[in-house]
Amino acid sequence: MSDGTHVVTAFLRNEGTVLLLRRSDAVGTYTGQWGGVSGFAEDAPDEQALVEISEETGLDETAIELVGTGTPVRFTDEDLDRDWVVHPYLFDCETQDVTLSDEHDEYEWVSPTEIPRRDAVPELWTAYQRVAPTVRDITADDQHGAAYLSLRALEVLRDRAGLLVQEGADDDEAWDELTDLGQRLLRARPSMAVLKNRVNRALASADQSAASLEQHAIDGIHRAVTADTDAAVRAGALISDRTVLTLSRSGTVLGALRDGSPMELFVAESRPGGEGVAVAEALVDEYPVTLVTDAGVAHTMATEDVDAVLVGADTVLPDGTVVNKTGTRAAALAAAHEEIPLYVVCSTDKVSTEETVNLETGRRSAVYDGDAPLSVSNPVFDETPPHLVDTIVTERGDLDSRDVREVAEELASLETWDGEESDDDSDAVQRPTGRDS
Repeated sequence: MSDGTHVVTAFLRNEGTVLLLRRSDAVGTYTGQWGGVSGFAEDAPDEQALVEISEETGLDETAIELVGTGTPVRFTDEDLDRDWVVHPYLFDCETQDVTLSDEHDEYEWVSPTEIPRRDAVPELWTAYQRVAPTVRDITADDQHGAAYLSLRALEVLRDRAGLLVQEGADDDEAWDELTDLGQRLLRARPSMAVLKNRVNRALASADQSAASLEQHAIDGIHRAVTADTDAAVRAGALISDRTVLTLSRSGTVLGALRDGSPMELFVAESRPGGEGVAVAEALVDEYPVTLVTDAGVAHTMATEDVDAVLVGADTVLPDGTVVNKTGTRAAALAAAHEEIPLYVVCSTDKVSTEETVNLETGRRSAVYDGDAPLSVSNPVFDETPPHLVDTIVTERGDLDSRDVREVAEELASLETWDGEESDDDSDAVQRPTGRDS
């Protein structure tokens, strides 16, 4: 790497904000300016990014997760007579508590759209754009659930609106561009009710200007994070000091389990995908955890002192039907037989305005890869009717079927923000690959 001075710049993201650090007198360049976590990278930028994060924030690898890397940013600083090659990184970070080294004298967690408004190191906004979420990223992501991707969609709206504000774009032209972007986001994952609802709310609330949409997208991210957290806290209170069975992987369920501290936990392995295995591993140090085969869920409820079943939701239909990872309906039936309450926890933004959903099927080879001419069924999601659900726990409290219908009607009122019908006007929704989070 001899074509310039190579450095890394790592952006840490938490709840839609990124960490900016103000460079102190202890550094040799750009003193007093704001930047990301950065440092010289001689041979191995990927490794150096982790080293700099540890040294400059006190966070180790267990507190961060790499989201992506970007194409290096190359520029020349004429004042320093130096050619820079900046390697950008984006990490999700589980906390906003950091410990500064002497290289920085202040830090803030801010919307990335603050970067162009700050006295920042050269090309910091360009570096961020290289790793910022895009419509294409959201379309292609098959690793994260709908709630996670809904935050990324709001970030896409926020970042573009903020840039248009900085460029002084004409309000009408900017709004046309932003509404087109909103439609593209809705088309990216048309079945994800939570993404659709959160994008719709931001655009419906704005006053048709880029500045207004930027702020409403920022508010929407905060609202979404708060809603998921509040729902988890409410559910946690229901399972405190109880023996609980769960399945699949839901960030809201994980929050509830950590907040509620159950006495014991049984986790179904959750095929296809086996997300339950990772959940069991994540919680095993906090209380007794037993990993159960999917086929053994009913037996476990019949033979163990299970007090409650707690699951998340991929989508909740207007009649209260819960769409979630396959196995949820079977667990609900077993729970009803054993007179064990079934709690569903999610934000109200998971409620769909559509009456039906087309359920995804998994790979045939995951069930059978032989040569016999067998028909194979491998559903990834199933539907649990409302009469099998004791309550749906949300940030607004516990909902029954009538409450869910009212939420669906409220959310439907947000869909006409551009005066046009969505390009996806079908009555049914296709559920793509993904996991609830």
